[in-house]
Amino acid sequence: MADRYDPASFEPAWRKRWKKSDLFKTRENLEAPKFYGADFFPYPSGAGLSVGHCRNYVPTDVICRMKLMQGYNVLHPMGFDAFGLPAENEAIKTKTHPAPMIEKYAATYRRQMELVGVSYDWSRSFSSSDKTFYKWTQWIFELLFKRGLAYRSMAAVNWDPVDKTVLADEEVIGGRAERSGALVEKKYIPQWFFKITDYAQRLIDDLDGLDWPEGIKSQQRNWIGRSEGVQFTITVAASKAKLSEHEDPDFVINTAQRKLAFEVFTTRVDTVFGMTFCVLAPEHALIDKLLKMVDQGQADEVRAYQLRAKTLSDIDRLATNREKTGVFSGAYAINPVNGKHVPIWIADYVLATYGTGAIMAVPGHDDRDFEFAKKFEIDVIQVIAPPDGSEVQLPYIAKDGILVNSGEYDGMSVQDSMRDLGIWMEGLGVGERKIQYRLRDWLISRQRYWGCPIPIIHTKEGEMQAVPYDCLPVELPLVDDYAPSGDGSSPLAHIPEFVNTTDLDGRLGRRETDTMGGFACSSWYFLRFCDPFNDNEPWNFDKAKYWMPVDCYVGGSEHAVMHLLYARFWTKVLYDAGLVTVKEPFQRLENQGSVLALTPYRRPREGENLEVGDEGIVVSYKEAETLPEEDVFHRWTRMSKSKGNVVTPEDAVSTYGADALRMYLLFVAPFTADVQWSNEGMQGQVRFLNKIFKLIDDSKPHYYAEWKETIDFDEIDEVGRDIRRRTHKTIRKATDDIERFAFNTYVSSMMIYVNDLIEIVQKHKANPSRSFVLCLSEAIEALIKIMSPAAPHCADELWTDIGKIGFTVNEAWPAYVPNLAVDDTVTVAVQVNGKLRDTIEIEATVTNETLETIAKDLPKVAAHLEGKTVRKVIVVPKKLVNFVAS
Repeated sequence: MADRYDPASFEPAWRKRWKKSDLFKTRENLEAPKFYGADFFPYPSGAGLSVGHCRNYVPTDVICRMKLMQGYNVLHPMGFDAFGLPAENEAIKTKTHPAPMIEKYAATYRRQMELVGVSYDWSRSFSSSDKTFYKWTQWIFELLFKRGLAYRSMAAVNWDPVDKTVLADEEVIGGRAERSGALVEKKYIPQWFFKITDYAQRLIDDLDGLDWPEGIKSQQRNWIGRSEGVQFTITVAASKAKLSEHEDPDFVINTAQRKLAFEVFTTRVDTVFGMTFCVLAPEHALIDKLLKMVDQGQADEVRAYQLRAKTLSDIDRLATNREKTGVFSGAYAINPVNGKHVPIWIADYVLATYGTGAIMAVPGHDDRDFEFAKKFEIDVIQVIAPPDGSEVQLPYIAKDGILVNSGEYDGMSVQDSMRDLGIWMEGLGVGERKIQYRLRDWLISRQRYWGCPIPIIHTKEGEMQAVPYDCLPVELPLVDDYAPSGDGSSPLAHIPEFVNTTDLDGRLGRRETDTMGGFACSSWYFLRFCDPFNDNEPWNFDKAKYWMPVDCYVGGSEHAVMHLLYARFWTKVLYDAGLVTVKEPFQRLENQGSVLALTPYRRPREGENLEVGDEGIVVSYKEAETLPEEDVFHRWTRMSKSKGNVVTPEDAVSTYGADALRMYLLFVAPFTADVQWSNEGMQGQVRFLNKIFKLIDDSKPHYYAEWKETIDFDEIDEVGRDIRRRTHKTIRKATDDIERFAFNTYVSSMMIYVNDLIEIVQKHKANPSRSFVLCLSEAIEALIKIMSPAAPHCADELWTDIGKIGFTVNEAWPAYVPNLAVDDTVTVAVQVNGKLRDTIEIEATVTNETLETIAKDLPKVAAHLEGKTVRKVIVVPKKLVNFVAS
């Protein structure tokens, strides 16, 4: 029996045994409760995993392992998001084909995940680029198409005039192509869309029933952007003359006489009397007609401005810190409530793809409009005042108040005027009260090779036909040259064998050559895991009914909007079609924090340009050692290959062991917090695991395997009762903490428990009572079981060492006796030299010695003690630990 944690001597052997026994193959006893735990579908990159990736894989594994021990059927699958731009660009860069490259990268990911002992059912694994998978992605596309939810329309794309290719938004930085550096242009081409806007309200309403972080729910609601307001028509004045001061007292709206007009939507129709100008997006369809009404010089200015706007991304145009730009169109519009003529401006802070592509500008009560009006010397009029009529500084942004400078509406409240003006506009046929969403339809087209082909045939007559189901999948052809075509079309458009086909009537036709963006595959893969190798349907209805929804979905908050929103949309469509029984795919969502590494930077030299937000230039640790000390500084930054600060699972496991890595990632900080990687923190977990091995080695002479049958809880002495109380409190704490993803306190409770047991064993092992032996035996088994989800290699090794057979994950999770498990906890502050470095939640009965030991091993504390000698330790029971060190 080992008395210390020596991972190399047993961890690889246990992983082989798990694999050989198919330990984690999904059980489907439909009479048992189920638990579906899943991690976000990862894209396998050439860099492989870092320990930062394990920050979500290990915690998900912990809860899945506990659920197995609690008797649940557990579905814990893993696959790979293989299609898409990152894979294609990597393949182009490495001069290989994406298919074998992805297969190689996925094999590396699997090896690394197995190295840290994650309990995935690899028998269900697949990649989105497998034709047995994307056949059903195409099947779902056709379902959307036949239900009127997939359509083709002209849309603007980012065009790189140097590389002659369409770029994704993430490939455009500061208006330039990331690869070529060319100014990006807007180009209009036919694109495929999914009509997610039809589901906008349901996507908002159904968030209420989900166990998700409130911040993520808010981001989804904001992205969908529900607004209640009035959409109304603004007529263009026929005259070219400047009439901004003109008011026609006999002004009447006459729909029949209206020649040029545009629509605007506003949530604040009460401010319409304060409209002093209008703004059209540079791409607005009306502009060409307006320019025929104005002087040639003015028209030339507008066209030049339109060209400049084409080089900017939507993100750049909407940046709040960017100075407003614009150009006067030379034309005027008529305010429908008072007949005043106001100038029409063209400005890029208005987008053609959002709302109507035009706004009424009220600078007295809107920050953007006020900034624009001040720059271009446009009138600013106050039309809303505080309820008490006091003076205010414009712009006055308030949702209550009274109207001023608003004609017959003066003195009316904001809310009443919004109602009455909406009714008045509807009565005249000028506008209507409506609900609008910021959400735009999902653009799914990609003019790239490496993606799921869109299963549509274009007939010579211009019809679009879905490929018959029995002809799916439309396979992606294996070709040597798959680089962007150079003319904006997909590379598939230049492969006659792929393009040329026959339509449903046997006539010559052309295949659709766009592919789907990667979000399509990741919008339903969780359903395929329920029944991954069904050749006849995407999933068996009864199996999906049993397993769905995903009970706990774990991944980074950077996917808070797009992936989660699209997956929710597809699930609702499938529910409406009667194919699934759930309206939402993920009942619970957890977002992990990042793992940060202390990264060296070099201060910039004269003439060197930095990326926006950067303070210096990342250098390698080796290069940093050669530079003058004053030229180098360090920052905690997220681990990434580009920064050269990655710690791989291989590095950590070979140095410290897989279970030490797992324990460190669980203990170092709350699950949602960022983590500063610390070698000393890893050493702390090695020391803790050593303690467990030593404790069980010391306890083994007193271990009695038959304690369950012989224990008489009415006859145990005070020592036995003390052990039992500590055991059952720890079981309760571990169970609750794992359930609520409080893994740091789960580990800290085990630390306290182990220290308590060590103290008790040392005190009583020389003269053990029967009660001591029986209750210690219960404690040893409970400890091994509750540590099993976090440190499964150690647990199985120790389980064997006390004479047990099999794997701990197949054992029943220990149950606690409620009246033994009641105790208070306190939060203790931990200081180094009087400065707060961390806090820890512990049981109120913990001894000062145990408290000191636990506090010293906290990673943040250990980092500040590294290289120092602790001169004194001050412990204030239940309140404070302060290490005095120098």
